[in-house]
Amino acid sequence: MYDRKRALGVCLVAAFMSGLDVSIVNVALPSIREGLHASEDGLQWILSGYALTFGLLLIPAGRLGDARSRKNVFMVGALIFTLASATCGLASTMTVLIVSRLIQGMAAGMLNPQVSGLIQQMFRGVERGRAFGALGATIGLSTAAGPLIGGALVTAFGHMEGWRWVFLVNLPIGFVLLPLAWKVLPAPDTPPRRRESVDPIGVLLLGLGVAGLLLPFIQQHQWPGNAKWLLIPASLAMLAGFVAWERAYRREPLIDLSLFRLRTYSLGSIIALFYFAGFTGIFFIFTLYLQSGRGYSALLAGLAITPFALGSAMASVVGGRLVARVGRLLVALGLVTVAAGLALTMFATGLVPGEYVGAATALPLLLAGIGSGLVISPNQAIALSEVPPAGGGSAGGVLQTGQRLGSSIGIAAAGSAFFGAVDEGWATAFRHGLLVVLTFVLIALAAAVYDLIRERVEH
Repeated sequence: MYDRKRALGVCLVAAFMSGLDVSIVNVALPSIREGLHASEDGLQWILSGYALTFGLLLIPAGRLGDARSRKNVFMVGALIFTLASATCGLASTMTVLIVSRLIQGMAAGMLNPQVSGLIQQMFRGVERGRAFGALGATIGLSTAAGPLIGGALVTAFGHMEGWRWVFLVNLPIGFVLLPLAWKVLPAPDTPPRRRESVDPIGVLLLGLGVAGLLLPFIQQHQWPGNAKWLLIPASLAMLAGFVAWERAYRREPLIDLSLFRLRTYSLGSIIALFYFAGFTGIFFIFTLYLQSGRGYSALLAGLAITPFALGSAMASVVGGRLVARVGRLLVALGLVTVAAGLALTMFATGLVPGEYVGAATALPLLLAGIGSGLVISPNQAIALSEVPPAGGGSAGGVLQTGQRLGSSIGIAAAGSAFFGAVDEGWATAFRHGLLVVLTFVLIALAAAVYDLIRERVEH
């Protein structure tokens, strides 16, 4: 019999490692530019390439784990992630670094759905909510603490070579994680299914559709002209073809489309998509504002975002314990708190627009972080609450694909508003970007309120 607490600990370490690389690289970009003489396009691909391959692998990897062995897919993903981190850190050219980042993103896409699938497999009821609370705290902490850790590493190891340690820091984590995962993660509950159940045609159609949706957003500033937006209707047509194929597929499909008949799952997916559009956009524009507009060092910029990370981590644990009793109302209250924190952050940047803006925004960002902790893990627990454990990996993969898509859209939209207003001043540009972020949060809130209304009507 495996130890569930130790197994959960291994899952959380993996989630932290892959989540950290979403945001830790942001503050290291000036160091990479100087160390490898990188172009703007190259720097963009270091960020967007990871997001792209991460998003592409989530659903097929989740399905593969469900059909075969989550433990084995987890082990392969962790090994590839660790090796790719080493090649990123030792890269001598931008080409090597970009290719390594693409592979690293693929490995993260393999790892993450196994984590939610394993939680589905190992826990039930209130314990599952607490486990997802711990996962939400880990995701929030890793994403928000990334700039601080990255800034500290760049400062400690120097501007020219400090960026390498942003990737090499994953090596000791990976070397400890692999033997522990082999020892403590549970075997599949049921014998592996037939190989045909992985649905290769569905994987291809879905991959092309998701890539087509992501690319215009992550390459918005690097791909000139409007032709890139034609990929969106083309990818929507591809996704429609994917849905038709899944309905006609006689063996077990890549995604069980009946999941979307569950209100908890479908609305949870919508909330995740729009909230992550805002959640990720905050870090992007705030880091730009502090480093480019206020001359903050990488370390100081990371410190300025720390209140959000602390609030998110603390509230996620509480949210995981309360979600079984409070339900979707907890998510709605969290979204209201995030919106209030962002509005106060906007007010603070107008009140103290100078070099002390980091201190002025600390309490508002702490409030927004507390709200965030009451959104991410409770929403994930509610969305997956009615999903059978056998499909936990693929269902979690769909949910996280929405998060990755939302992140890409949010960064592009908030970034466009930010850069479009830079001529009016850095503080004004930040407030413009923050308005876009706030809009996404309010859309997520509208979905949560709709769910509450439907629940009241039905009961």
